[in-house]
Amino acid sequence: MIGGMAALATIPVWSGTAAAAMTEPTLERLSPLADRFLAPGTRIETIASGIRWAEGPVWIPASNALLFSDPPANLIRRWTRAGGVTPFLTPSGLANPDPKLFREAGSNGLALGRDGALVIADSGSRALMRYDFVAKKRAPLVDRYQGKRFNSPNDLHIARNGAIYFTDPPYGLVDGATSPLRELPHNGVYRWTPGGEAVLIDGTLTYPNGVALSPDERTLYVSVSDDKAPRIMAYDLDARGLPLKRRVFFDASVLKGPGLPDGMKVAADGTLFCSAPGGFYLMTPEAEPIARFAHGGPIANGAFGEGGKTLFLTGNDRVMRVPLARSATARG
Repeated sequence: MIGGMAALATIPVWSGTAAAAMTEPTLERLSPLADRFLAPGTRIETIASGIRWAEGPVWIPASNALLFSDPPANLIRRWTRAGGVTPFLTPSGLANPDPKLFREAGSNGLALGRDGALVIADSGSRALMRYDFVAKKRAPLVDRYQGKRFNSPNDLHIARNGAIYFTDPPYGLVDGATSPLRELPHNGVYRWTPGGEAVLIDGTLTYPNGVALSPDERTLYVSVSDDKAPRIMAYDLDARGLPLKRRVFFDASVLKGPGLPDGMKVAADGTLFCSAPGGFYLMTPEAEPIARFAHGGPIANGAFGEGGKTLFLTGNDRVMRVPLARSATARG
């Protein structure tokens, strides 16, 4: 495990600040390799707008619906082709938060558990939560590391064996690293297995954010939303899912534009779909950017849906839908 304390910088604040500069979404091909997923004439559709800060999209196959978070509004919304956008869960995080203490009290990252339940990185409740669609109830899965409360869990990835990798920056807390609610001396990347305790993967990153596994689950990717050193890290994992070594996968300081490394997903062929300065990128497993989506503001996250043939993007105040030329979730 890669532990220890990070030097804690000021929280980069970009939520909702770029709305005035927003433009119609565009797609830029940076390499012919982009044609694998993006057909000529691909159009980007805006399916939701007026969001305070769109985040954490996840596709729910059982109901053919997209769920996405609005952390500062403490709300999860639902989108379907037939019904459009409707409220799904409010509060999505902590009920009746003190605005002097909580900057983002709602849910952030969302994922679908192996049992069909929704797993929530709950920034306000400072825990991973399980939401049962049938009972319409939620319960905490894990909220502490070595007896101390998490900062504000931000994003997560569920491995095939049920283990959950998640990040814990201080974004949900007013004053971040100096918040009086803060109990841990680091911003962590963790691995948690049902029935077990959270294991610290890395406690040295300033602002760990998006997280995803490679298709073979031997590499863990973690984005670092540090405006002084924006990057995506890669961790080689052993058979237990714990890190052997780490490296900088992509130095995002070479990119320009609004936003920072944030949410990401990995296609079945290893292509990364990831947030970075200037928009949302497709990158090869060798870290070569091959396409970019942009709209004048930050694009925080993405998710595959509709059989893997659609990419959903959460970009500041809106959610966008992009058809893909082939399924991102199918092998071959």
